[in-house]
Amino acid sequence: MGKLTAQAIAERALEIGDTEGIDAVTIRRLATDLGVTPMALYWHFKNKEQLLIGMADHLIGGFAPKPADDRPWQAQLRDLTEGLIRALRTHPCARNVLEQIDPVAVPNFLAVWNHALGLARAAGFGVDESCLITKYLLQSAIAIADAPVHGQADPGRETRVRAKMVGLQSLPVETYPYLVEMARPLVGGTDPVLYDTFGVDLVLSGIEALAGRR
Repeated sequence: MGKLTAQAIAERALEIGDTEGIDAVTIRRLATDLGVTPMALYWHFKNKEQLLIGMADHLIGGFAPKPADDRPWQAQLRDLTEGLIRALRTHPCARNVLEQIDPVAVPNFLAVWNHALGLARAAGFGVDESCLITKYLLQSAIAIADAPVHGQADPGRETRVRAKMVGLQSLPVETYPYLVEMARPLVGGTDPVLYDTFGVDLVLSGIEALAGRR
């Protein structure tokens, strides 16, 4: 194989994490998969912690936020949010990776975070509020990207959904009229495109409404 790069190692580690879970990602396993000795990997990542940081950096690196431009901050913040969601969705293990690292140690994450903070400030928010906005925005992006509506096919899902749906529809309609009425979308889920667009709209509309009060 060609020269071993940190990016190639991180990509293979993410692939293992996607299919087998983060616990299966080890230096020894990666060395075997990549056909090298563990020492060749230690040149790039000295331990599992550094490997996870490299995985996170590679993951976020798949999304390069555009530099600040002349468009309204709302449009730029939407681009950042949607781009982050797309990047996170490229690997099912993304959420687990991000939960185990310190964001400050991830250069690409710092770039995205700094950009988001700048947009919040441009919207007229103070320092504390800008920090909170970026934290809620990240958590929202992770939740939207990790949505079950985008999950892999599950042979037993249809049976479970049908059983839950029947359970809701069997509730006393006079006591729980809306649960009965909306049993199908509540349990079966909504269209994936609608899920994404509505989720982003919901989060950004809240930020815009708060900015409008400034």
